Amino acid sequence: MPEIGIRELKNQATEIIRKVREAQAEYVVTYRGKPVAMILPYHATYLQPTRRVQHRSDEEFWAEWEELAREIDEEWQSRESALETLFEMRQSRDQTL
Repeated sequence: MPEIGIRELKNQATEIIRKVREAQAEYVVTYRGKPVAMILPYHATYLQPTRRVQHRSDEEFWAEWEELAREIDEEWQSRESALETLFEMRQSRDQTL
């Protein structure tokens, strides 16, 4: 996926969006050489999960999360908890930004 700097994006926004729309091009937007965003073609399917969530009751939503937590707990094989691993991943990510 090609990278495009903020300044280049600003100067070529119309052309970039045309390529995304017509050729389904994708870009990684960088700031001072580091990735900060992505530009992707829009697909109607992106909204489907949001709509599905809106139609569920709070009880159904939290029941699904609890079931997912049970499944993760049953399969988890690290000595660290999933929460500890997630915290470390976020710290590592934040240090690179």
